[in-house]
Amino acid sequence: MSRLVLVRHGQAAAFSEQPDRLTALGWEQARALGHHWCECGLRVDAAFHGTLRRQRETFDAVRGAFRAAGAAFPRATVEPGLDEYAAQDLVRTIGPQIARAESDFALLWEAWVASTSAPDRNRHFQRMFENLAGRWSRGELSHPGLEPWSDFRSRANAALSRIRAGHKKGATVVAFTSGGPIGVAVQSCLGAPPEAALAINWRVRNCSLTSFLFSGARVSLDAFNEMPHLATNPALVSFR
Repeated sequence: MSRLVLVRHGQAAAFSEQPDRLTALGWEQARALGHHWCECGLRVDAAFHGTLRRQRETFDAVRGAFRAAGAAFPRATVEPGLDEYAAQDLVRTIGPQIARAESDFALLWEAWVASTSAPDRNRHFQRMFENLAGRWSRGELSHPGLEPWSDFRSRANAALSRIRAGHKKGATVVAFTSGGPIGVAVQSCLGAPPEAALAINWRVRNCSLTSFLFSGARVSLDAFNEMPHLATNPALVSFR
């Protein structure tokens, strides 16, 4: 059997003007992963990341840790199917429209807007965003250029199939991606209902590891949301 490890990117600057980049904490999380893998003597046979900056920077930090230790880590193949769904479009374009039209959603939206500089902003954002993303996943929201939920799932699954193809027996493959594709990967592997992908997505921590064993078309989940590289420093653990 071969192993595919999906790495969620390190913490990104979600509430800034440049949300698609790692924060200082995100870089530290990713470097910790690289150091941990070096110490374990992990040999990686192939690496992938999407087109997003936060995914590439996570890969760069891990590979940089290997190179600093004099260890080999492969160059990455860019796989656009690993990209996250368009969360920014949902929030910036569709969210305000629904808030103007629906009083119940407006309460969630206004609570988040009021808390954007507060310590509990993630809690308010999550309540609003779960409502918004749930509607999108049920096909209730559409907008020019917005990728439908069904297309996102198909795109992520197709990318994962391509990544698993063509490796020798016993290979270790690493893909740097985001919470959405990881949720789809776990949901599809377990044969869970499609809507379970989002529920899984919400639990995926920054720079966590989700592993699958595969051989041909056979795929099984081996570990979910692991963080051995952050175990000794809880201050490095984050969801967003």
